[in-house]
Amino acid sequence: MNFTDQLQHAQRQNDSMLCVGLDPEPSRFPGVWKDQPARIYDFCAAIVDATKDLVCAFKPQIAYFAAHRAEDQLERLMAHIKRVAPQVPIILDAKRGDIGSTAEQYAREAFERYQADAVTLSPFMGFDSVEPYLRYPGKGVILLCRTSNPGGSDLQNQRLADVPRQPRVYEHLAALAQGPWNTNGQVALVVGATFPEEIARVRELAPTLPLLIPGVGAQGGDAAATVKAGRRVAADGSVTGAIIVNSSRAVLYASAGDDFASAARRVALDTRQALNAAR
Repeated sequence: MNFTDQLQHAQRQNDSMLCVGLDPEPSRFPGVWKDQPARIYDFCAAIVDATKDLVCAFKPQIAYFAAHRAEDQLERLMAHIKRVAPQVPIILDAKRGDIGSTAEQYAREAFERYQADAVTLSPFMGFDSVEPYLRYPGKGVILLCRTSNPGGSDLQNQRLADVPRQPRVYEHLAALAQGPWNTNGQVALVVGATFPEEIARVRELAPTLPLLIPGVGAQGGDAAATVKAGRRVAADGSVTGAIIVNSSRAVLYASAGDDFASAARRVALDTRQALNAAR
C-alpha cells in the first residue's frame, strides 16, 4: 500500500485527521524519567500506544532524537509503530534539502534505515532535491510550501517577477507539486495552520494533494478554520483533498505526572473530535 492509500485508510479506520508529532524533550518527561534521554523510546512508545486508534499518522522529528544520540531509539520506535499500528503511516520529519548523491543517502536513511512511509523535504534547491526520494515506489514526499513561522514570509510570500501573473513563491511551489514534480503520485505539501487563507489558496492550486498542517494546539492554529480551508470532499462523499493536522506538544506534554499517557489520549481525543466537528 502506498503512502496516500495508507493515509486514506487510516483516516477512515480511525475517523481521524489528527497526526501526533513525536518531539521528545527529556527535560519535560514525567517523574523519574525527567532529564533521562535513555527514556526517549519509552516515552514515545507510551504516547503511541495511548493514541494509535485516534490518529491518521505519527510524525517523529529526527532532530529530537539525533540531538540526544538516540537514533537507535528512533529505529526501535519506528519498528514499534509498525508492529502495534501497522495501518498508521509514519512521516519522518527531517526537512532534508540537498541534491545529488547526498540526497540519495538521505532518502536511503529515511526509507531504508528508518522505514518511514513519507518524509518532509525543503524543496528550495529545486526538483533536484526531491527527485531521489521519488525513486522509492509508494513512498511519500511532503514539501515545505507555506510554513507558519514568522520568517516564512521572507521567501515563501514573495512574488516571482519573471513568471506570468507574478505568483508568490509558495503558490508557484504548490503548482509544481500538483503538476510536473508529482512523478510518483505521492507528493504532499506542508502548510501552517496559522494562515488559513493561504491553506485555501494552496488547496486551490493543489486540489488533490494531501496537506500536512502543523500549528494546531500549542501554536494556536484554529481547528475549524484549518479544516474548512484545507479539506475537500467530492459529491459522492469521497475525500479529494486530504489534510493531516499535526499536534505535538499539546498532546505529548498534556501532563507532567505519571498519567502523561492517559492525559495525552484525552487531548488527542478532544482534538480529533474538534477536527471532525469542523467537517
